[in-house]
Amino acid sequence: MSAVLERARADAQSAQAGEVILEVRNLVKHFHIGGGGLLGGQPAVVKAVDDVSFSIRRGETLGLVGESGCGKTTTGRCILMLDRPTSGQVIFEGRDLTTLAPAELRAVRRKIQVIFQDPYSSLNPRMTVGQIIAEPIAVHGIVRERKARNERVQELLSAAGLLPAMADRYPHELSGGQRQRVGIARALAMEPALIVCDEPVSALDVSIQAQIINLLESLQNRFGLTYLFVAHDLSVVRHISDRVAVMYLGKIAEITDRASLYAEPLHPYTKALLSAVPIPDPVVEAARERMVLKGEVPSPLNPPSGCVFHPRCPIAIEECERAVPAVKEVRPGHYAACIRL
Repeated sequence: MSAVLERARADAQSAQAGEVILEVRNLVKHFHIGGGGLLGGQPAVVKAVDDVSFSIRRGETLGLVGESGCGKTTTGRCILMLDRPTSGQVIFEGRDLTTLAPAELRAVRRKIQVIFQDPYSSLNPRMTVGQIIAEPIAVHGIVRERKARNERVQELLSAAGLLPAMADRYPHELSGGQRQRVGIARALAMEPALIVCDEPVSALDVSIQAQIINLLESLQNRFGLTYLFVAHDLSVVRHISDRVAVMYLGKIAEITDRASLYAEPLHPYTKALLSAVPIPDPVVEAARERMVLKGEVPSPLNPPSGCVFHPRCPIAIEECERAVPAVKEVRPGHYAACIRL
């Protein structure tokens, strides 16, 4: 291992145990659509993320789960400042990223990296694997000499489970799993403290998914990384996460540690999600009670009043149509947004 990577690991290990590295406070991201262009139309607002708050401690993995369109990826993009939040705070290592100027943000971005969902479109097809990994190292001036930079690329490829000889290949010459490993190596090149994993295995075969998840866990232990792991596959999240946050229609429904969420979920939406996960034992699968939600997910263009889940909730009462539930601590370390709890 290079001295640079050794130093990154030492810095992570020397950090205060349990220190909060990222805190998201009342994050809101609305997209304004319509009201112009060739087709015209009435202006409208898509409430993609609506008052989301959570924190991540150094060295842990927070899983962010929910149905497609619930705002998971938008939350991740706001943390990365790829999308500017409408309001709220994103506090990384004590600094509110939403207040930083572009020059200040550039320096911080090096410490927050992303692994994209699609390994087929996240790599430049006109660059070799070595060039893809070396480019950010050169841009940020991490390793200035070309020879040393090439050596660093070789080390990163090895860390990601690839042969150093693959540095001369182009992305189209690699499999999906190999491309995702290149994406992981590129993220590691910045010596990050936090990596946003945006559904990094959803486009891969199941057998390859397990390999990538095991690689991410190994790298976390080796370099002291912190992950925000965005996914919709509850079995994957259960394997890699320390804590899990469940989102529904732009809001947090429940947050707790992995064991509590899967053993004793509190929010009815979480219960419905878990009941939809098949169990390999056919006897147990046939005997268990299923919780099937009625209706469809409402549009973020026109979310329901009160609790956004009330139109589909099996325990909803009249008050749920009016009251917006706060995320409260129902049990020690177990938070949920439901007035019935």
